[in-house]
Amino acid sequence: MKVLLSIKPEYVEKIFSGEKKFEYRKCIFQKKNIKTIVIYSTMPVGRVVGEFQIGEILSASPGEIWGITKEFSGIKESFFQQYFKDKNLAHAIQIKKLTVYEKAKKLQEVITGSVPPQSFCYID
Repeated sequence: MKVLLSIKPEYVEKIFSGEKKFEYRKCIFQKKNIKTIVIYSTMPVGRVVGEFQIGEILSASPGEIWGITKEFSGIKESFFQQYFKDKNLAHAIQIKKLTVYEKAKKLQEVITGSVPPQSFCYID
């Protein structure tokens, strides 16, 4: 099983360049057998553009997560702090073995329906 994540195009570019090696989330998927993340680049791209293998999923306070991951965050600390404002728990998904699709896919080729997930959805 895989998870489809909605990610803003600016961060997708940083993932593809190798600058961003962690994807941050306020909540994480509950199923434990997830090994692959499929990347949906949100509008204006609006396409499924690649996938990556999950290295580790780190879960701790935002301060601890930033301390561990900041070197490869691909974002500014101020953005990170604002994103996790008033949260006691932060999650960082480590990006490993990135595959960029030669041809981006329409969302309907990957999931049923045409509405992208707000955060993530499971796919087979």
